[in-house]
Amino acid sequence: MKKKLKLFAVTVLALSLTAGLLTGCSKKEKAKSSADLGTPTLKAGETFHAKKPITITMLYNDNPAYPLKKDWLLWDEIKKRTNVTIKLTTVPLSDYEQKRSLLISTGDAPLIIPKTYPGSETAYIPSGAILPVSDYLKYMPNFEEKVEKWNMDSDLKSIKQANGKFYVLPGLHEKAKYDYSFAIRKDMLDKAGLKVPNSWDEIYSVLKVIKAKYPNIYPYSDRWKTDATTNFAAPTFGVSAGWGAGTGINYDATGDKFFFGPTTNDYKSFVTYFNKLIKDGLMDPESFTQSDDQAKQKFVNGKSFMIGSNTQETLVLQQTMEKNLGKGKFEILHMRNPEGPKGDVVSASRLENGVIISSKAKDNPNFKEIMEFVDWLWYSDEGQELTKWGVEGKTYNKSSDGVRTLAKGINFNNLSKNPSSNDKDLRKDFGFSGGVFSYGGSYELEDSMRNDLEKTFQKSMADKKVLPTAPPILYDEDEREQANMKDTPLMDYVKAQTLKFMLGSESLSNWDKYVAQCKAKGSEDLTKQANDIYRKTKDKLK
Repeated sequence: MKKKLKLFAVTVLALSLTAGLLTGCSKKEKAKSSADLGTPTLKAGETFHAKKPITITMLYNDNPAYPLKKDWLLWDEIKKRTNVTIKLTTVPLSDYEQKRSLLISTGDAPLIIPKTYPGSETAYIPSGAILPVSDYLKYMPNFEEKVEKWNMDSDLKSIKQANGKFYVLPGLHEKAKYDYSFAIRKDMLDKAGLKVPNSWDEIYSVLKVIKAKYPNIYPYSDRWKTDATTNFAAPTFGVSAGWGAGTGINYDATGDKFFFGPTTNDYKSFVTYFNKLIKDGLMDPESFTQSDDQAKQKFVNGKSFMIGSNTQETLVLQQTMEKNLGKGKFEILHMRNPEGPKGDVVSASRLENGVIISSKAKDNPNFKEIMEFVDWLWYSDEGQELTKWGVEGKTYNKSSDGVRTLAKGINFNNLSKNPSSNDKDLRKDFGFSGGVFSYGGSYELEDSMRNDLEKTFQKSMADKKVLPTAPPILYDEDEREQANMKDTPLMDYVKAQTLKFMLGSESLSNWDKYVAQCKAKGSEDLTKQANDIYRKTKDKLK
């Protein structure tokens, strides 16, 4: 699973800044508001069904792990329940972001554009190419109900723009979802008489013992260029990095102000830790450059015993090793995130990738139905159960006490009670539980799709202290452009130097020179600008 599945996780330490929160809507946008669509016709929990058959165009992210099939039960059931036919513009996963941008910029985008992560929508706002969806929430009763029931107003503030509106409908989680941590060979820990490490210091000690027992291997060899690991590690040091690096502008909740994280002593401690792992032969230097397949092969072949992972990928590692070594010959643990110098904290968000709507939808005679359809399919309990589990009696069964089980002959995510090699896959063969529709939801529904490995991990993380979400910096278009001119080359430099410091190709004795270079490239100017804008616009966030 690649990074986007992840993490959208608005990183608590100001990943919201990467959105580049832009200027207000155009006059044309202001002219047409939700009031123009008439009285809402649906209430939360009611099934949307168009009075007459309609066709709605949609961009579809085609994942090679479960390639699109036109005869999926998913499409038939959506049409049956809603009287809507979805006309797809299909784009391969590898080209999705680039193709999405091209289609929107040329005016050729379909009306519904899913798989858009909050922050990436801002590029399309100045041109008026996408709707300020917050103007139309009264036609989205399921979305509004979940926001109110789950107390998510503060979560939505993180995606607001300078005009007080937001332009992406994010996936909504009742509870924060955790996914990324380390997969570790617990059987090797047991053989060495070691306990599962709970902190970064304990990880170092464990790796040291394993290295002594197996001197010809690197105990820890990472994947995803270490971006997943540094993303969940950095907040425990008080900074942000990896996939969560953003602009480097971090938020200090205690002082209610922003600071440039990569020049702090906390960041120095962070890079020093990983430098120590490399220097002492505990971490594979190829972790920063190797392919995912290379990293996985080292783990499953016993050439490493710890790797950055998410729960789904840990399951894949487990299944591969069962084929190679046999069941019962090893044990993998998807371990709880380690504690750091800043305590037992975690960066997490209850928002996920979501949907943007083309402004062309306003000119469609079925505009209100389009908004109601999106609301039902992505945010209603019925729509979410459909896109996750499928059709009751066909792909799953539900007991009188509400417990769902996959139907006989179907498997997914290792949930089948009696798996067989001949089983059909819920996602590949029927279209359910795919990444285009299946995200967000109640804790009960999400937990029902988790295997034992995932449930154990979620429970292990339940008592973590979640860091406060950074408020957005409400840049206008000119301010954002000014910031971009500085933060892009600045963060390129930060990332390059971070790698050098960690690998040891640049001595940490040169830290002061690095800080001076960051300042010369505008780190202090960017921080001042962020705080100035925040102070003058924070009333808009109340």
